Amino acid sequence: MKQGLRAAVPAALLFALALSSAAAHDMSMHPGAMPAPASAPDSAATARVDGRAEVRFPPELRREVLATMRMHLQGLAEIQQAMAQGRFDDAARMASMTLGMSSMHGDQAEQEARYMPPGMRELGARLHMQAGEFIVAAQDATATGDWHKPQMVFGRMMQTCVACHAAYKLQ
Repeated sequence: MKQGLRAAVPAALLFALALSSAAAHDMSMHPGAMPAPASAPDSAATARVDGRAEVRFPPELRREVLATMRMHLQGLAEIQQAMAQGRFDDAARMASMTLGMSSMHGDQAEQEARYMPPGMRELGARLHMQAGEFIVAAQDATATGDWHKPQMVFGRMMQTCVACHAAYKLQ
């Protein structure tokens, strides 16, 4: 049974990724379909570039924010790879290290939040909360073999990232 599940998981993940790619492509063709942030950008985002609010950070903090986003992206790639291989415990560990609330160091979150418009802060908080939900779902999947819930939560995390990048651009 376990071997059959391992064979089915990669195929199911590939199918889900194809669906999410198609959905993302469809949303890019219909900008109104992209979920907007809950709050309108405030004065921290003063200009609009290619339809996105431009967010200004001090230069050093901007570098840190971009490094954090690259860490999130690398984490998402590693989580996806671990799930495709049925290694949900590794996926949970990676989510904790790269996306969970513990991935923020020192007062980094507070420093970044001071320059973020409310909608961007809300999307960031949503991503970190979803990461916590994913960690629990992936740990459960390690015990039960049921990969459906972590896959669904992973998809929501990706949608949150896409929504934020569609709405905001770092200056």
